[in-house]
Amino acid sequence: MITKLKRLPPIHALSAFEAVARHGSFSSAAEELHLSQSAVSKQVRTLEEHTRSPVFLRHARGIELTSAGAALLQEIQPALAQLSSGIERIRQRQDANTVTVIATHAVSHYWLFPRVMAFNREHPEITVSIQSDNGMTPAVIEEYDFGILFGSGGWPGLDAQPLFAERVYPVCRPDLALPEHQTLQELKALPLIELDSSAWDCIDWVDWFAHFNEAYAPKPHGLKFNQVSLSYNAALEGLGVSLGWDFMVSQAVREGRLRRVGDFVYDSRKHDFLVHGIKEPLKRAAQTFKDWLS
Repeated sequence: MITKLKRLPPIHALSAFEAVARHGSFSSAAEELHLSQSAVSKQVRTLEEHTRSPVFLRHARGIELTSAGAALLQEIQPALAQLSSGIERIRQRQDANTVTVIATHAVSHYWLFPRVMAFNREHPEITVSIQSDNGMTPAVIEEYDFGILFGSGGWPGLDAQPLFAERVYPVCRPDLALPEHQTLQELKALPLIELDSSAWDCIDWVDWFAHFNEAYAPKPHGLKFNQVSLSYNAALEGLGVSLGWDFMVSQAVREGRLRRVGDFVYDSRKHDFLVHGIKEPLKRAAQTFKDWLS
């Protein structure tokens, strides 16, 4: 059921108000919006008529937000940003030579970005636009040409093509002084960089050791991060041993910036998949990108 919206002020009035508030100046806002200063002032007056409250205090030294204006700005800035992003995504999806992809931060940075650079060298006529969002869900995929989802596949309404398997193993900087050979018991005694994955679907050291039927309790006061990219960077800095996702760390291992610790590998038998909606056929540029990734 769609909730009926009450009468809203014109979008131009909201946009003018936001620009004036951000710049602290009617003239600067007018320059940004390519309008006259009087036109911007008129838009702000229209907004004040709708809110039945002044949104700016005007004085000799300039302007400042009223309490009502400050409250309104806090409400509309994220809404305008979301609206702008949504319109841009729709525009890009309709652009025959633009391909939009949404993925998590780690996948976007460590796996997708290098491949997009290589793809663009072969297909300079196609622009691949990446949206990085750790909060992505299958429900948002329809807004993009593609998404990259982690799991076992089988999402309703989505075509899913496996890209890479989840393989996780300990890594550290090569010059970190550690015993030459590590058993699971010895691994637990090393300076492990903890990962707090309570807010998202990701394994931590407790899960990793449990995969090998080994109990583990995090050390108190140890290093802990809530993102795999932060844990990865901590390992690069030599701060300890981190869980390393193969798609993130394999290149650093090959280049000698990291080394594997022990021979144990957690293979979850899950994958990251390239997914897209099946309601409409892929446009030519999107099909070219999908074929290239295959």
